[in-house]
Amino acid sequence: MFKRLRRLRMNENLRAMLKETSLKIEDFIYPLFVVNGNNVKKEISSMPGVFQLSIDELLKECKELVSLDIKAIILFGVIENELKDSCGSEALDENSLIARAIRAIKAEYPQLFIITDLCFCEYTDHGHCGIIDPHTKSVANDLTLEISAKQALVHARAGADMIAPSGMMDGIIATLRKALDENGFENLPIMAYSTKFASAFYGPFRDVAESAPSYGDRKSYQMDYANAKEALLESLEDEKQGADILMVKPALAYLDIIKELAHHTLLPICVYNVSGEYALLKAGAKLGVIEYEKLMVETMIAFKRAGAKLIISYHAKEVARLIKEGKI
Repeated sequence: MFKRLRRLRMNENLRAMLKETSLKIEDFIYPLFVVNGNNVKKEISSMPGVFQLSIDELLKECKELVSLDIKAIILFGVIENELKDSCGSEALDENSLIARAIRAIKAEYPQLFIITDLCFCEYTDHGHCGIIDPHTKSVANDLTLEISAKQALVHARAGADMIAPSGMMDGIIATLRKALDENGFENLPIMAYSTKFASAFYGPFRDVAESAPSYGDRKSYQMDYANAKEALLESLEDEKQGADILMVKPALAYLDIIKELAHHTLLPICVYNVSGEYALLKAGAKLGVIEYEKLMVETMIAFKRAGAKLIISYHAKEVARLIKEGKI
C-alpha cells in the first residue's frame, strides 16, 4: 500500500486552500535611484524598466507605487562625478540629494515607508564603501564607522523611516544604534545588510548606481560566497548589535543561507533580489526562452518558502499588478 499524495492536488480549489506559501503586495520593497536635475528619467540598458530619476520624476514614480498598494521603497542617491570625493562628503550634507528626496517624498506621499541605503560607494571618487586606508588600500573600518553615523543622522533628520547600512563594516549596527539613540531616534529601525556576499550578480546595479570601484574589488569587506557558516555568523552578530531586520543579499543563489538563518533567528529576514537576477529574467524574456511571469512568481515564492518575510525587488511593480489582477 502506498500513500496517494496526488489526492490533494486533483482539485484547483483544494490546491488553493492548502497552499503553504503565498505572496502579498506588503511583502515587497521597491528600489528607487534619485539623481540631481529636473525631468530626468534615464533607463538603464542592463535593467529594462529601471530608471535614474530626478526628484520630480521620482514623485511620479511614487504615485504609481501608491496606486499599486506598494508600501515601502528603498532609496539610493546617485551623484555626478564632480561632486564625489575621497570620503563621500556629499552624503554628510543635511541638504544632500538623498535628504532632499526623502523630504519631497514625505511631503507628497507620507504613507510611503522610506528605507534609505546607507553607504559611501555612490559618493566616493574611488567607488569603495568608505574611507580608504592608504596602507592596505582597503576601507578603513573604524574611520568609516564615524562618518556612517553622521550619514545616518542626515537620513533620520530628513524623515527616513528605516536605515539600511550596506557597506559591511564590522560594528556598523552598534555604531548606528548608539548614534541614533543618543540623538532622539531610538524608535528608528535598522535593517542590516547582515549577510552580503561579494557577488557577480551585482553587475547591472553598478550601472544604475554608478558605483563600480575604480580599482580592486570589495572582497575584503563583503563576504566570500563559499562560506555558509561565516554567513550565519555575520547575521547573528548584527542581531546581537541591535539590528531589527536581517538581510541576505543576493537572494536566488543563496536560498540555503536564507533557510539556515531562518532556523537561527526570530528576527524578520529580508532578501535583496538583486540586479543581476532581475536582468537574467528580463534577458530570458527578450529571447523568448522562458515564460517570464511564471518564472518571476516562482522565484518570489522560493524566497518566501526559504524564510524571507520581505523582498526587495525590481520586479515589485509587476508582481503587485499580478496580485491586484488576481493572477497570483
